[in-house]
Amino acid sequence: MAEEEPCSLASIARWQRLPEKEFEKQYKDHLSGFHQWDQKSHAEDWILFPENIGEYLSLDEVDLSNGELYTVLTNKEHHGKKKALVAMVKGTKSEDVALILAKIPQEKRNKVREVTVDLADSMERIVRLSFSDATIVNDRFHVQQLVSEAVQEVRIVFRKEAIREENEKIKLARENKEQYHPFVYENGDTKKQLLARSRYLLFKPKSKWNDRQLERSKILFKEFPQIKSVFNLSMMFRSCYENSKTMQEAKNSLDKWYQKVAEKKIDSLTVAAESIRMALSPKS
Repeated sequence: MAEEEPCSLASIARWQRLPEKEFEKQYKDHLSGFHQWDQKSHAEDWILFPENIGEYLSLDEVDLSNGELYTVLTNKEHHGKKKALVAMVKGTKSEDVALILAKIPQEKRNKVREVTVDLADSMERIVRLSFSDATIVNDRFHVQQLVSEAVQEVRIVFRKEAIREENEKIKLARENKEQYHPFVYENGDTKKQLLARSRYLLFKPKSKWNDRQLERSKILFKEFPQIKSVFNLSMMFRSCYENSKTMQEAKNSLDKWYQKVAEKKIDSLTVAAESIRMALSPKS
């Protein structure tokens, strides 16, 4: 059975045997109400829905197209569905975004209790300018992303070295008019392939690996103990969020993690840990 096509204007037009471009134009100009929209005049720069505001919000930057960044404020209660969008503002400059958010009545902004942000200082400044009574919470996804990127940096360093090593062997074989045959591990990967194909398994806990990933990880960790170390530390960090039942318990777990990172002296993870420590420390 064929997979269902998403219900778009183009798919509706094909279903009704109508010209796609003409149908889309007619919908925009006559059926959608776009030209009567009260925010049309400024929609390219900002849109605002004060009625959607709630006590718990999320503030983030998104790349909508061609690297053009927008700052997006959403109501967490609606989980990205209808009435979730509170504001979307072109750009990420704190003062510009706060100027638009100031259009939301003060009494509504005073009811905001918590705003979740990424690790950017500009996002925190927007919250302080716009929702002075709200608590700022660093988004777990962005914090975890720092650690995941540190793991991938270590893998990439080894992969570049493997590529360089293979190129040298190929060059030498050609000089000697021989055919180069790379070493192949028991799972069928060469060293270069092993490091490339391990990317996704390093993002996930062991419990979510399939059989091929489990086999590949055993070879990877045996050949590259440093990757094993940095992966284990990333999982230790993950457990700080998932297994801590209180704030104090989470703090104690993080302190132990910081200590382990310091002991291993892996540059990429040391930088990530320092960034996390500063992001999670109380702001003056």
